[in-house]
Amino acid sequence: MKKVNFVAVKLFVMKRVCTFFIFVLFCALTVNAQKESSLRLPQLFQSGMVMQRGVSLPVWGWAKAGESVDVVFKKKVYTCVADADGRWQVELPAQKAGGPHTIIIKCGEQQTELTNVLIGDVWLCSGQSNIDVTIERVYPQYGKVIDDYSNEQIRMFRVQTDTDMYEPKQDVKSTPINWLTASKQNAWTFSAVGYFLAREMYEKTGVPQGVIVNSLGGTPIQAWLSADSLQKYFPNDYRRLQFYQDDEMVAAMSKANQKVSSRWEKLLDEYDPGLSEDYAQPEYDDHEWTVKNQYDPLTANPQYTGSFWARQQVKIDAWHAGQPARLLVGTLYDMDYTFMNGKEVGRTYYQYPPRRYQIPSGLLHEGDNTLTIRFITKGGAPHFIKEKPYKLIFEDGTELPLSEQWRVHEGATMQRPPLSDISVQNLPSVLYNAMLHPLAPYSLAGVVWYQGESNTGGDSKYYEQMLNQLITGWRQLWKNESLPFMVVQLANFMEPSEKPQHTGWTEVREAQRQATLHNDNTELAVIIDLGETVDIHPLRKREVAQRIALGFERMLWNKKLALSPVVVKSTTDGSKVNLSVDQPLLSDGVLYEFELAGADGRFVNAEATGSGSGIVVTSPIEKPVYVRYAWKNNPIRANVFAKNGLPMSPFTLKVE
Repeated sequence: MKKVNFVAVKLFVMKRVCTFFIFVLFCALTVNAQKESSLRLPQLFQSGMVMQRGVSLPVWGWAKAGESVDVVFKKKVYTCVADADGRWQVELPAQKAGGPHTIIIKCGEQQTELTNVLIGDVWLCSGQSNIDVTIERVYPQYGKVIDDYSNEQIRMFRVQTDTDMYEPKQDVKSTPINWLTASKQNAWTFSAVGYFLAREMYEKTGVPQGVIVNSLGGTPIQAWLSADSLQKYFPNDYRRLQFYQDDEMVAAMSKANQKVSSRWEKLLDEYDPGLSEDYAQPEYDDHEWTVKNQYDPLTANPQYTGSFWARQQVKIDAWHAGQPARLLVGTLYDMDYTFMNGKEVGRTYYQYPPRRYQIPSGLLHEGDNTLTIRFITKGGAPHFIKEKPYKLIFEDGTELPLSEQWRVHEGATMQRPPLSDISVQNLPSVLYNAMLHPLAPYSLAGVVWYQGESNTGGDSKYYEQMLNQLITGWRQLWKNESLPFMVVQLANFMEPSEKPQHTGWTEVREAQRQATLHNDNTELAVIIDLGETVDIHPLRKREVAQRIALGFERMLWNKKLALSPVVVKSTTDGSKVNLSVDQPLLSDGVLYEFELAGADGRFVNAEATGSGSGIVVTSPIEKPVYVRYAWKNNPIRANVFAKNGLPMSPFTLKVE
């Protein structure tokens, strides 16, 4: 009889048992994964969210087709069945402000629990970079106003950047953290307008506030319109969208542009003597460089392309030697690498952000310290931006202004890189599809639209029609024909002019004004006094939010509240144009930035005076037919304000 090797048998059995259990475990994990994946909620539905008071509350998501879903809220169960596409939705009844609440969603053995849910007001803030401007950017403007504030009743949700050229998405791009409470830390990279709006509305109402921000810098209004509306009203934009609906072509163009940029930057570095000779080092001899005031042209070529260097000596006293400091180098055109004593202390890749660089301990020494800036431009002379801070700030509060005198020298000149325009985020409909459509039908109190700068070019004459369609289309998407809209008008910007102007900026402002006149339940936030000559992103975002809040207050519960003054009647007696305003003006006397034109439409400057709620414009021409006010890129002398402190909007109108 053959001897049995019990050890081998035991090992064989154990091996088979282990294999079986691994198989069972794998199947269990697979089943569990399937279970976990079958019930899904939109990104908006997370613990800590705010839902809109006083209206029915859609709660929706996805499961397997035909599955039953229960939503449990305040001890009541609301049941629905997922449709053929797997989408399910229930409507919770209107709720009073309050909380926190818990919402439980059940599907079979799966369950999701949303805790700390508040009921209050929810605002959607959308547009381009002036909505994007963060608390970090405006912090020096407000300081303790931000330092000393936190509020668990305010929650902030940021929609992540995404695009889709083909069709509306079901959900926005996922993000690990959302619905953050209002604090300096949480708001640091959040929209300043959204943050301050929530604060203002909380002060007005005392109820929880939720702010959803979906915006993207540099984007035109077309990117936020549905493809259906483009096809119907703006066929050229629709055809442009269709042209780019080729993934292989777009990928090839994007890859080519990346290669062109990389090649251009590589050659720039190879050709730049400032890198090979190390212009940033303190011991470099720059005595033969040209001395320039930073606000004079640094180079004779207005389309200079390449690298450009600037240096100055900063004298540090014995007390501050070795101490850390903040270096403020204003804002610069376009990209910069900034060095102190040969060490890079910061870099910024485009012109708009303020340069606020940290100087570490031990880098500054007593006596002369070498500050060096390497500019990079791809078409347009390098320059320092006026009216911005240029200084060192030490921890003890001491401020040391930088000199306006720099030694400057060309680095390497280059041809402008031959890039093809393939900024997908700027294409028609792509942001509507990916960042707007998935948010509906989440109930809202109102919408803020703060955009227009990117439409001040050739298509500014169509902006009113596009804005009308945006308001209509978004209301249709939310199935709410009276959804309140606040339109933020373009601020004053660029060099002032004493002569009459007609530009894309003036056209877009008028389009914004007209859109609010012709759409019910819309208001205009006039900020013609809050802009900056040198910065397309003015920093006074709290004041912008205050004016937005006033508009919502008027639309929602205080119809008699006066906003910016409006001309309600205009007449002429041949030598004067008389304007009647809907409310008393802040002060009587001389008013500026008025213009008149005859039937030929040629405007000339005109003198004006105000008294009470009337304005008299003295005509320098015979038979004035048209009057306009603040009709310039930067009507810096515009001084028509109501007694409530709000400015009158720029306008143009025909005299009766």
